[in-house]
Amino acid sequence: MKTLLVEYLPILLFLVIATAMSVGAVVASYVVGPKKPDPEKNSAYECGFDPFGDARQRFDVRFYLVAILFIIFDLEVAFLFPWAISLGSIGVFGFWSMMVFLGVLTIGFVYEWKKGALEWE
Repeated sequence: MKTLLVEYLPILLFLVIATAMSVGAVVASYVVGPKKPDPEKNSAYECGFDPFGDARQRFDVRFYLVAILFIIFDLEVAFLFPWAISLGSIGVFGFWSMMVFLGVLTIGFVYEWKKGALEWE
C-alpha cells in the first residue's frame, strides 16, 4: 500500500505547485494592479450601449446571423486543420470528401451573401 501512495506523490506535488502558482498570480495582480476606475472603465463594453429596460428585450436578427456565420466558419477551420495534417494518409477519398464539405459551405456562404445577411445598414 505504501508503494502505491508513493507513486501518486508526483501528481500531488504537481497539484500543490499549480495551485500555489495560480493563487500567487491572482494575489499578485490584485496587489500590484492599479485601482483607478473612471467612467470609461466602468462603461458597457460588450455591446456598445448602456443597458436599459428589460433583459428579455428583442435584439436585431442580424446579431444572430453574424453569430451563426461565425460558428459555421469557425467549424470549417476546426475541420480543416486535422484534414490538412492527415492529408497524406487519407488519400484521394479524404481529399474529395473535404472538397464536397467546402463546396457545401461555399454554397451556403454565397446564399447568405446574395440574401444580404452580410450587409449591416
